[in-house]
Amino acid sequence: MKDAWTDRWNERYSNAAYAYGELPNDYLNEQLKKLAAGKILFPADGEGRNGVFAAKLGWDVSAFDISVEGRRKALQLADKNCVRINYRLGELEPSQYAQGEFDVIALIYAHFPAVVKSAYHKMLDKFLRKEGLIIFEAFSKKHIDYIARNEKVGGPRDIESLFSIDEILFDFANYNFIELTETEIELNEGTYHNGVGSVIRFVAQKQ
Repeated sequence: MKDAWTDRWNERYSNAAYAYGELPNDYLNEQLKKLAAGKILFPADGEGRNGVFAAKLGWDVSAFDISVEGRRKALQLADKNCVRINYRLGELEPSQYAQGEFDVIALIYAHFPAVVKSAYHKMLDKFLRKEGLIIFEAFSKKHIDYIARNEKVGGPRDIESLFSIDEILFDFANYNFIELTETEIELNEGTYHNGVGSVIRFVAQKQ
């Protein structure tokens, strides 16, 4: 990954305040509470708000991110909440986890660079067991228009890093979609997700 990309996230996570708050994403909160705890992976977990939340519910949590500052604050948040998470620093690698290791993979605003995002989705699929679930929320391609009206809502400014329903269906072709929607929501997550935005949400089961 380019150093500028890593530097951007280290800078964002270097402040004392949590960039996206300490509370979990609403959609993740809603979906995880429906499930029995098991093993869960959080790619691009940043400062750990979602991974720590899952650990508090009894999940065995693994996470990774490219930001050393994100990892530092995630472990700090885990200590504050008296839980443990297995948080690795760096990019996703093919041998990073065992095949079929996880019951759930949670992709919450995991906006990987456009050149690798589809390949990462395919790689992550190998780490999910058969009949395991993916929980996903991220900005849709329509979100570009929302940023133009309100920069505080956050999100990538290049349309290739955003998502379409067609891309999702292509990348996760071997999944049964329990729900899949493109919708407008009101975000209130820390400093960098504030206002109305356009997102894609889905829960899908691996066939």
